[in-house]
Formats: sequence, structure tokens, C-alpha cells
Amino acid sequence: MARKKKEEEAPQGAPAWMATFSDLMNLLLCFFVLLFSMSTVDAEKFEQIAAALSNSFSVLPAGGAAMGEGALVSNGVAQLNDLAVYSTNMGEKTEKREEQEALQELEEEKLEQSEKMAEEIEEKLEQSNVIEAVEIDFTSQYVVLTLNGTLLFDSGKAEIRQEAMGVVDSIGELLPGYAGNVIEIEGHTDNVPIHTARYRNNNELSSARAISVAEYYMQTRNLNPSTLKYSGRGEYVPIGDNNTAEGRAQNRRVEIKIYNELSSN
Repeated sequence: MARKKKEEEAPQGAPAWMATFSDLMNLLLCFFVLLFSMSTVDAEKFEQIAAALSNSFSVLPAGGAAMGEGALVSNGVAQLNDLAVYSTNMGEKTEKREEQEALQELEEEKLEQSEKMAEEIEEKLEQSNVIEAVEIDFTSQYVVLTLNGTLLFDSGKAEIRQEAMGVVDSIGELLPGYAGNVIEIEGHTDNVPIHTARYRNNNELSSARAISVAEYYMQTRNLNPSTLKYSGRGEYVPIGDNNTAEGRAQNRRVEIKIYNELSSN
């Protein structure tokens, strides 16, 4: 009886194509897991994961490029890198949006502080019966008290008029309550040229007027010189039309700016 032909033994090891196919399946699995988890992973961590995967999946000595016809793995790694870049850009946009929102919240808080200060100052000046001589306004940085230059000074001079002392002192009574805040005093003029024996031009006159008011408050209210600023702005920041007498009168002024706590810091 003829002997049955011995069955061929199975070849040792898996075919080479199975290793490539296995790598591809692993890559696709990780890719979809990453897509699924993007909503909960922050940009920095995701970028680190993508970089690690990019290095890990180059299974041949020469990396993904050595796969020859099996370029799908290399393309997948490239897509992961593109995804990492996309995620990084999204993270940067999120950070910028959060930063803008934080700045907006800060701006609103500063404006609220200034508004509260303006209401307090207005109430106190009303009690002193000098509110009609002071214009009060505010920004997100400060409350500004505007005094007419004609009330404070004689033409071409920087000495405070005696008739203005009531208004000046009433404002001075408020300032120690904001001693920790920056206080800025600005002198302004109209655009009519001036040249006297004492002041060569409007810049010098406006500076002298600002200094005159600042020194008076430092002497009478013991204001901290380190938080008290003063400057002359001359004719360069008008609030009225210099072509009319009324506008020029508005421009001749002294502004006292009391910064809120957030802006002072």
C-alpha cells in the first residue's frame, strides 16, 4: 500500500506583508483615538503625543520613507504632524481669545472703578458748593476734573488767583483720600502766541501753571510727590475750537486726573 504523502509543514514566521498591515492598522487605530479625544486634550499635550507617535511608528531602520510601496504609513505620520500643527494653531487662537476676554474684563472693572470715584467726587463737590466750577468726566483709567484757566489765573501768569482758592481747596480736600493713586495735573493753553519776560511760549506758561497747582497741593495736603505728576501740554491738546473766543476759553484750563487703583498699579 502506497504511503500517504506527508503533509507540508507550515512555514516558519508570518509573511512580511502582515507586519506592514499590522503597523497600518495600529496607526489608524491611534489616529481615530486621537481624533476622538481631541475635545478633552489640551494643545500642548496633544502636540507631545503626536510627536511621540511620529517617532514610534517608523518601524524600519530608515523610517517611514523605507516602506517603499507601503507609503500609507509614512503618509499617516505626515497627517499626524499636520494634525499637531492644526491643534497648536487652535491652541494659540484659544489662548488669544482667553487673553482678549481677560483684558476686556479688566477694562470693564477699571471703568467701574472710575465711575464709582466720579460719583464720590461729584457728591463731595456738591456738598462744598463748588460743583458748578468743576467739570467732571471719567475714563477706564482716571477721573478728570477740569478747571477753567480764566478762573485760576490772570492772563499770562501762573499764580493761583485768590478768587479761585475756594474751588482749589475744595478739590484739595478730596485728594488725600486717593493718596495711594497716581494724580496727574496738566496745564493747557489756547493757540494764541505768548512771549513775556517770564515765559517764552505757551509750553512754559502751561508747565508753570501745572507746577503751581501741584506745589500748592503738596504744601497744603501733604501729597506724596512720588505719585503726583505734573506737565504742561501747551496748545496741543485742545478741547474747543481755537478759531472762536469760546473755544479758546475752553482750551485755557487745568486738568486734575485721579487714576483708579487698577490703573495706578
